[in-house]
Amino acid sequence: MASTALAIEAFQERFEWGDMSKPTTIQGRVIVLDPYDEAVWINVSVFGGPAESGLFWQKVHPGKNLKFYAEKGAWEELKKMGRPHAGPAAAKDVPPGSTTDLIEFVATETEQNHRVISSVKKLPEVSGSMGKPLSISSLRLKECAGKNEFDSACAGAKQGLNTSPKSPDGGAVAMQYDVMIPGGKTVGGLIPWTAQYNLAH
Repeated sequence: MASTALAIEAFQERFEWGDMSKPTTIQGRVIVLDPYDEAVWINVSVFGGPAESGLFWQKVHPGKNLKFYAEKGAWEELKKMGRPHAGPAAAKDVPPGSTTDLIEFVATETEQNHRVISSVKKLPEVSGSMGKPLSISSLRLKECAGKNEFDSACAGAKQGLNTSPKSPDGGAVAMQYDVMIPGGKTVGGLIPWTAQYNLAH
């Protein structure tokens, strides 16, 4: 039973991540370092993870945690991103399991489910902070670069994501709902700044 479960997981990971037999560049956050196995668990998520307020748990979830091993040079770089000491449970200040650094790395799957990192590059942080949130959707907008969502230009640009585009004749292109629930019924008004044509009148 266990071997079947492991085989299914191995197939699923290969299905999700494709062929990594050649060097593949990926972005993610360093979550856990295993000094005994010289391995690292990296959270791979869109834009490095939706950490709107910069909280540790937001950087860890959601996303897919994958285990990677590392060549010596890459491992030395990764070690700088781990917990500085284990610390007893009663310690006054126990740091988190990692600094959740956002990185770009090159990995190769040398054998099934054995992925090895050959190089690591630290990326500028893209998460927000308490009182200055920055969501994934705003990371796509040039108006939000270096700003937060309370900035008027950033807020206006994000609002524009929910505005109907115009057709060549100047009419609004219909997009009648935010979500469709079972049975085909459509529901609007579930996201901030829902466009007016989504609201019931």
